[in-house]
Amino acid sequence: MTPDTAAHPSDQPTDAPSNTVPASDERFSPLHQAHVDAGASFTDFAGWQMPVRYSSDLAEHHAVRTKAGIFDLSHMAEITVSGPDAGAFLDYALAGKLSAIDLLQAKYSLILNAAGGIIDDIVVYRTNAEDYLVVANAGNRFPAFEALSDRAARFDVTVTDQSDDVALVAVQGPVSRAILEATAGLTVDGDLSELKYYRALGGTFQDSDVLIARTGYTGEDGFELYIDVPAALALWDALRAAGEPFGLVPAGLASRDTLRLEAGMPLYGHELSVTGYPAQAGLGRVVNLAKGTDFIGRAASEEGPPADAAVLVGLVAAGKRAGRADYPVFRSADAPVAEGVITSGALSPTLGHPIAMAYVAPSLARPGTEVFVDVRGTRIPATVTPLPFYKRQK
Repeated sequence: MTPDTAAHPSDQPTDAPSNTVPASDERFSPLHQAHVDAGASFTDFAGWQMPVRYSSDLAEHHAVRTKAGIFDLSHMAEITVSGPDAGAFLDYALAGKLSAIDLLQAKYSLILNAAGGIIDDIVVYRTNAEDYLVVANAGNRFPAFEALSDRAARFDVTVTDQSDDVALVAVQGPVSRAILEATAGLTVDGDLSELKYYRALGGTFQDSDVLIARTGYTGEDGFELYIDVPAALALWDALRAAGEPFGLVPAGLASRDTLRLEAGMPLYGHELSVTGYPAQAGLGRVVNLAKGTDFIGRAASEEGPPADAAVLVGLVAAGKRAGRADYPVFRSADAPVAEGVITSGALSPTLGHPIAMAYVAPSLARPGTEVFVDVRGTRIPATVTPLPFYKRQK
């Protein structure tokens, strides 16, 4: 949520044939039939059959960078926290100070364990004075809900998993606001042009309430729409109809992954894990040690990772051969022992050269440092660079 946790997926997609018949234990989005009708290919994603692509990864990626793409994110987990102690509870349960956020403001935060490891990265919305919405990664739905429920015992709050009742649709790209404004049946309680980043507005679609957020997980402007499951398909169809003149295309999880990689946004299961400290991933600022209250993971966060713990960096290289997740990183072309590992990598569709995020030894983390990535037996030179790789023009 890394980020669109409100919308941030929990693993990289893999190819799968379209129109497959799911096994009985697989889960479907409420928009599944719309994806089948659009010719999508599907992948298993945290137990869900989700669209990995409709046409091509590159076409969908470029559409989001230049016009707009629409994503089905209904696999994400939605957990509500309500009650007089909701703010104080979240201050204790999470790494950030959630009691301080304004009504309809969003905040990126972390659920830590006592050892300071990351159970999940999340986005939290304050939907009312005593009500919050926690959006967790699909693969961490149950660990996140369990952690929040266990920590609620001494607080006057109710923690409810509403994931099965909520659908989530994201429209991302430079013309996304115009598409929402043109969508028939969508009424917004306010002006989308004045909605700031990491804020939300209420609204309705036909007869259903909708929460419209401006968070994003692609590096582009965009909106996320939370709506009750029965109204999801009609909303998807209305957005697609409104977006057709603007060049809107349905986009799958493959393009979403390259988009978020270019934007330097971490992905749980790759850059983030229960065994890593936030500081190693560049998320030390998310852990609010100044909030004046105890929270789970505080002592471990104050101590921090060991001095020699690997740190997350960006890597860029020339040519077309891209390092991928789990490829080793070496100090030199002939070093016998790896001192790093790639967590996510791709040939950047926007930039045209290989990019990657990797954990490396602290001595290799300075920007401008040359390292070598083992790409299927050949060591390719790469240069450490600050994140993100891509930043949109505002």
